[in-house]
Order: sequence, then C-alpha cells, then structure tokens
Amino acid sequence: MSKNTGKNKGIQTIMILAIILLLPGFLYVVLNKSGMANSYATLPIFGDKEVPGTTHRKWGRDIMDTLYHEVPKISFMNYDGKQISLFENDSAISIVHLFYSRDKSFSTTLINSLNRVSGDFRNNRRIKFYSITVDTLYDTPEVLKNYIKNIDPSDKSWYFVTHPSSDIFKFAQTGLLQDALATGDPNKPFVIGSSYILIDSKRRIRGFYDITMKKEVERLNDEIKLLAVEEIRNNPPKIETK
Repeated sequence: MSKNTGKNKGIQTIMILAIILLLPGFLYVVLNKSGMANSYATLPIFGDKEVPGTTHRKWGRDIMDTLYHEVPKISFMNYDGKQISLFENDSAISIVHLFYSRDKSFSTTLINSLNRVSGDFRNNRRIKFYSITVDTLYDTPEVLKNYIKNIDPSDKSWYFVTHPSSDIFKFAQTGLLQDALATGDPNKPFVIGSSYILIDSKRRIRGFYDITMKKEVERLNDEIKLLAVEEIRNNPPKIETK
C-alpha cells in the first residue's frame, strides 16, 4: 500500500507541475486566437458614430475605421480675465460641467465635489477641469472670482469660465450632449445637466457622471486614471536621442 501511495503521489506531483508549466502557454494561444492578447481595459466612446468603410492596421490586423462624435473647440474668458481655449492642448484630458453662480442646488454640489477630485490630480498638468457657466450675462469674470473666493483653483488646472465664443446652449446640447436652456423663470432661470463629462485628447466623450447617483464622483476619479493610462499607452512620451 505504501509503495502504491508513493507512486500515486509522484504521478500527482508530475501532473501538477505539467499544468503549471503548460497553462501560461495554453492561455497565450487561446487569447491570441480570440484576439484578446493585446486588449486593455478601455472606456466607451459616447455620441453618434460613423463608419466610412476604410481600415487601419493595429497589432497586425485590419481594423475598421470609426468616426466618433467630437466636442467642438470653443474659447472662453476665465475668472481672472484671461482668454481660455478649451482643447488647446491636444494631449490633455478634460473634465467639464455646466453651472451658474445663482444656482444653489446642482451647481453647488458639482463645484464642491469637483474641488475634491481636482485636488487629487493637482500635480498632473495633462488633466484639466472646466466649470462653464450658462449665465453668461450675470456671471462676469468679477462675479466668478468672488464666487470661488473660498476655492483656490489656480494650482489644479481648474478654470471657471464665461463669455463663450459661440452660443453656450448649442455648445452644451450638441457638443457636450447635455441639457441646457433658459427658462424665463426668475426663481430658476436655467435648466442644466447634473453630470460631469470626461473628454479625451481627441475631443471624444468617454464618460458621464451624474451627481444625483451614488458613487459617481468616485467612478469619475477612477476613470480619469484609467483614461490617463490609455492616453499614455496610445501616445507614449518621445525620448530624445543624442
């Protein structure tokens, strides 16, 4: 019995070693055949899509080209009176939301939550935050400067902007895909979306984060990091050679 037991244990040991040695290679073959070997976690791309019928090569395969919705370029005036161009840096990630200073509900919550998020990325100049007012007549740079007197956005790449170069409601509705309209009601003069919008360096929308839902701010924080990794992977820093 003892000899058979020892023999069986020896066979089991060999089988376990064989599995340990062969499993990585087996998984590699399976992943390659299924096209997953070179895949990474990525965020979705929102908005209308168009397939022009052309292709490009990636990882040795022909991939169909897709044209995605892009947020149009636009310029504003910052709270400090300086002109700011949204998407002027084609390597930056942008987090955008709508607000107006007379709003004490969504706008206040959006600003307070973004203050925490922007603080986590204060050392990364490739991540920029834009708080865009829809109340462009009332919210002058002077009003905005007073509005944020208890916040210091200067070291966080965070801009509070007004005076857009094009119609703010059209930009919000067709560009950011957000609700935005004037109501004519003095008690609630504007309706605005309650979401942050995450935009990549190609001006594509990669996420919406509704503050009326639990844990959306935490998800925004996590997905900024995920998008930052994707941007570095797709646009690796160039190393100068002498």
